Amino acid sequence: MKKYDYLIVGAGLFGSVFAHEAVKAGKKVLVIDKRNHIGGNIFTEEVHGIQVHRYGAHIFHTSDKVVWEYIQQFAEFNRYTNAPIARYKEELYNLPFNMNTFSKMWGVITPKEAKKKIAEQIREAGIAEPKNLEEQAIRLVGKDIYEKLVKGYTEKQWGKKATELPAFIIQRLPVRMTYDNNYFNDSFQGIPIGGYTKMIGKMLEGIEVRLETDYFEDKEAFDSLAHKLVFTGMIDQFFDYRYGELEYRSLHFETEEMDCENYQGNAVVNYTEYEIPYTRIIEHKHFEFGCQNGSSNPKTVITREYPAKWVKGEEPYYPMNDEKNNQLFLQYQALAKKRPEVIFGGRLGMYRYFDMHQVIAEALKAASFELN
Repeated sequence: MKKYDYLIVGAGLFGSVFAHEAVKAGKKVLVIDKRNHIGGNIFTEEVHGIQVHRYGAHIFHTSDKVVWEYIQQFAEFNRYTNAPIARYKEELYNLPFNMNTFSKMWGVITPKEAKKKIAEQIREAGIAEPKNLEEQAIRLVGKDIYEKLVKGYTEKQWGKKATELPAFIIQRLPVRMTYDNNYFNDSFQGIPIGGYTKMIGKMLEGIEVRLETDYFEDKEAFDSLAHKLVFTGMIDQFFDYRYGELEYRSLHFETEEMDCENYQGNAVVNYTEYEIPYTRIIEHKHFEFGCQNGSSNPKTVITREYPAKWVKGEEPYYPMNDEKNNQLFLQYQALAKKRPEVIFGGRLGMYRYFDMHQVIAEALKAASFELN
């Protein structure tokens, strides 16, 4: 006798949404996760009254009204607007590339002047058919923006020189001819008040969850527990790397509690020069729309984020969706299609770089197909 209708491997966003929908449909569910907490990579933890994003900055944004209304069931969102700063040596620039960026870089004031400057640099570069990421970026935004704000950051992020990366990685670069520092163009944006862990906890209310439980330590026993499996881990690992390993990028985090009220004045500051090993510093209290707990909080928490090559045993944070890996994934996808009792979901199970709203949409789609 199977004890559960669904065994869900992974208590992150995909697994939690699916679990919630399955229980709502009257199904019996068990959720397991190898970590010691729920929430996956959106896990937040309170430190000195500050919600710390333990696995990097997560800002919820979407133009999908259905997803936005769905997530409101589990959390009230603040009105945080993502407006990162880029630091190149001792210079500070606004992101995404907009009139504030161009004014600081070239002293231009009007969109016409900015467009002219970018067009001049693109013309001077004379790149007709970009052969790599560097040429593609210069062809899109010119040499100055590329060298100061794209090159070093991108090389750190991917662990390769820009001249070694394929051009298709950067199909476009956001260029705004307005004085607007809002990074996203979406209709809805914010961060759950009280943190993402609280939000996931509400999704999993009344559901059996076992933490520090690794599916691969006793795969056969876990499979015997449920009629169906929802798997949100690495699809290549699920199939014992039959066709070889898919590539992922990993991240290392260095978090520091500081005896100061305000370290950098912004939630996210990107460090775009290659010589600085981290890509950004996050100051978590600023995610709470201003200074969390007001300016009276004498503590702050910062996190330096270091991109890293993924190796077995490390956490895979996002897939390397280049041509070689996408072709390899298609082989694993073909295997997955022969296993109708297994639902693969999330970034790792579907080998796609999803934002949070896309993960929710995919989980709702899978649940609707499965449960209706």
